[in-house]
Amino acid sequence: MMLLSGVLRLALIVYGEWQDAHMEVRYTDVDYLVFSDAAALVAMKKSPFGRSTYRYSPILAYLLVPNSVVHPSWGKLIFSAADLLVGVFINSILKLRGVPEHLRIFSVASWLFNPFTFTIGTRGNCEPIVCAVVLWIIICLMKGKILQAAFWYGFVVHFRIYPIIYSLPILLVLSADNFQPDRKPVLMSWGQKQQKSSRSSIKRTIKILVSVILNFATRQRILFAFFSGAIFFLWTGLFFYLYGWEFLNEALLYHLTRTDPRHNFSIYFYHVYLHHELGFSVLEKLVSFFPQLAVQLVLVFRFAEDLPFCLFLQTVAFVAFNKVITAQYFVWFFCLLPIILPWSNMKLRWEGLISLLLWMGAQIHWLMWGYLLEFKGLNVFIPLWFASILFLFSNTWVLIKVIRCHRFSPVFQKVSESNYIKSRKINNNEGLH
Repeated sequence: MMLLSGVLRLALIVYGEWQDAHMEVRYTDVDYLVFSDAAALVAMKKSPFGRSTYRYSPILAYLLVPNSVVHPSWGKLIFSAADLLVGVFINSILKLRGVPEHLRIFSVASWLFNPFTFTIGTRGNCEPIVCAVVLWIIICLMKGKILQAAFWYGFVVHFRIYPIIYSLPILLVLSADNFQPDRKPVLMSWGQKQQKSSRSSIKRTIKILVSVILNFATRQRILFAFFSGAIFFLWTGLFFYLYGWEFLNEALLYHLTRTDPRHNFSIYFYHVYLHHELGFSVLEKLVSFFPQLAVQLVLVFRFAEDLPFCLFLQTVAFVAFNKVITAQYFVWFFCLLPIILPWSNMKLRWEGLISLLLWMGAQIHWLMWGYLLEFKGLNVFIPLWFASILFLFSNTWVLIKVIRCHRFSPVFQKVSESNYIKSRKINNNEGLH
């Protein structure tokens, strides 16, 4: 399966070179041209931020320096290799959690052969690197390797700032009880559909809040926070020394106050478009973070114990409520979807199909109006804005559906080694019904 998916990605990279040379519409993502130009500047010992619209960590430009020396598709090979690594890490996480082999294969295939995901890296988008690092952090946490997890978390937040939203749920699962040497992550009963009453859900949420307030400053949490923060500031300080305020403004601060007048999936785009020339205060630029923050806190304190599921919900909600939404952002939660699929009671027929069609239909509907605006020059801003509202609705509806159909399963469960082995045998025999 890995070999086939690797050949598929290599073929798409070769095809992309042909399409770029012979067709009007390029296969290569425009961002890849920005990355390549920034890398060329680094090769000439100049600042990558000399390339306008380059708003990423200089690490990315350094990785793509061989684009100017070896081959222009070097970066695509790196991104596609990271894409394949995501598949390996998905399998590792599911294996650690005791998922039967046939379900692991299905889940890995849902990433490797997803038309959206296998075109991301081959078109020259760097998001597979971020996805691979995020999954590796989960693996490190499940194995109790806190320092490794902290190192890579500090790195990935510097590289692509959005994973900062994962800090709170990670800290919540970092406790002495969960990280004893003989503790292993296990899966709760495969064959049982657990119905949680609203009352028990409220009790669990209150219990988590009280626990956080009274026992938050544990050794594991302090270690993770200190070391990941140190790594983040080490990278940031290094590049601030090399490139000064230009780096800080373009790679980090820009993303906190970004307002994009161009059309995108966000419900905020039309307001930004109408008022962009007048400018925005810092408060106006930050106001959209409040709905995001509220939703994030609710999801974290409700689902933090089931860490992979919590990260998935956070990412979907973060993207849906963001000021700027582009298609490449979807890969942020697509890489987390396979590691929660085995815990879903959603039937592929009808429930799953309706959810998929609703999400894709809202996206295609938006793309239709976007095409009329971008390529036909028609004044369709109002319909496009309504399409953005519909897209937010579809994301919210699917998110609620996923939550309702999920079987809550904490990453760490207090069981003895013998019970762990017994649980694994039961799980392998039962499977999902």
